[in-house]
Amino acid sequence: MQDTIFALSSGALPSGVAVIRLSGPSAFEALGSLSSSMPQPRQAALRVLRDPQTQEPLDQALVLTFPGPASFTGEDVVELQCHGGRAVVAAVLKALAELPGMRPAEPGEFTRRAFEKGRLDLTEVEGLADLIAAETEAQRRQAFRQMDGALGRLYEGWRKRLVHMRAMIEADFDFADEEDVPGSVADTVWGEAAVLKGEVADHLNRSRSGERLRDGLLVVLMGAPNAGKSSLLNAIAGREVAIVTEEAGTTRDVIEVHLDLDGYPVTLADTAGLRSGAGRVEQEGIRRATEKGRAADLILWAVEPGGPLPEDEGQGLPEAIRTESVPVWIVSTKADLETLAKRDSSGTMKDFPVSVTKGTGLDDLFKALGRFASDTFGSGEVALATRERHRHYLTDCLAALQDAVSRDHLPAELRAEDLRRAADALGRITGRIDVEDLLDVIFREFCIGK
Repeated sequence: MQDTIFALSSGALPSGVAVIRLSGPSAFEALGSLSSSMPQPRQAALRVLRDPQTQEPLDQALVLTFPGPASFTGEDVVELQCHGGRAVVAAVLKALAELPGMRPAEPGEFTRRAFEKGRLDLTEVEGLADLIAAETEAQRRQAFRQMDGALGRLYEGWRKRLVHMRAMIEADFDFADEEDVPGSVADTVWGEAAVLKGEVADHLNRSRSGERLRDGLLVVLMGAPNAGKSSLLNAIAGREVAIVTEEAGTTRDVIEVHLDLDGYPVTLADTAGLRSGAGRVEQEGIRRATEKGRAADLILWAVEPGGPLPEDEGQGLPEAIRTESVPVWIVSTKADLETLAKRDSSGTMKDFPVSVTKGTGLDDLFKALGRFASDTFGSGEVALATRERHRHYLTDCLAALQDAVSRDHLPAELRAEDLRRAADALGRITGRIDVEDLLDVIFREFCIGK
């Protein structure tokens, strides 16, 4: 933290503008070595940047200064908006590296300093990482809410309520004889704890969609060999992704395509055709197809006229997938040849006749997939847990609250300890308590310069 760090914070070179960021105690001193004068804080000024050793001009740049602690990192920060040529950026970075107390930043180090200075909590850090990685509109909205502190405020509000409950119990212990401390305060505390337990449980249930939104919806194409799965994948992707031939068993491995479907992230996976009597390589493909189907959010079962349907024993869905209760839609892929009769024996199936060669039926399938994604992810207007780490500690919090509420036969001192456990679990989500072992993992997700 005593070093001043620097890095290119903008995108790949060459570019129209390249932003070089400096942060640390010597940031302003370093700027003084490169430039003749210091601009006013938070006011862009045009300056000639010169090599501190030779005074040779390096570039003309817009320069901004952000005195700490009112900066992104909480330290003194300088941003140099240079021309985005490789030689220009290399020359400026070389000049900075030769100044005393300066070193290149490590991945995520700017954000880590912001966390350590209290400018961001861990949920906001993770939201920033998700915002940078967002590929669809729904992912962007969710990541921005988290980066803006919605999730952290929710958990901190819960933690403060738990701290208040514990304080009331302590007051009951220590000042029971005082007139200004209400009697039987513990009785109201356990009612409040029960209410909070319900809120945490509801949040956990709704947050499954938040976790799925980060990773995207998994839609798996399955069916018999030569049922038109690869043709359907190519049609949905809008490009030649999979090989299509009349030979059965062409697809041996899982082929994935990432799509933006009405603003929602979707991974569409083509899999090997399911059949008996396949060779060793094809058997491995079928095994992988089954594993992918078990993890799917939705299965599109491709079927040609007279082909096996999902519920058909021995030719349909493997038992391993049936036990997972994955929703299945039948896609009659060769509707230009013959339209299959609609069958819905399970109550979860829909039938979509499509013709890849004629392009018919695809719009209806796209619209249905969009509605399915919208229903799965929800409205997205509330803060949701987005990572397995959040779910782990929320589950710990819920268990501790359950203990506190249900163990009314125990002394209040022990039940108050359950409240402390619940508050600590929430503190670990935001980074207030015991998260040192997580920091390297979390900040490693960032690129250099962020």
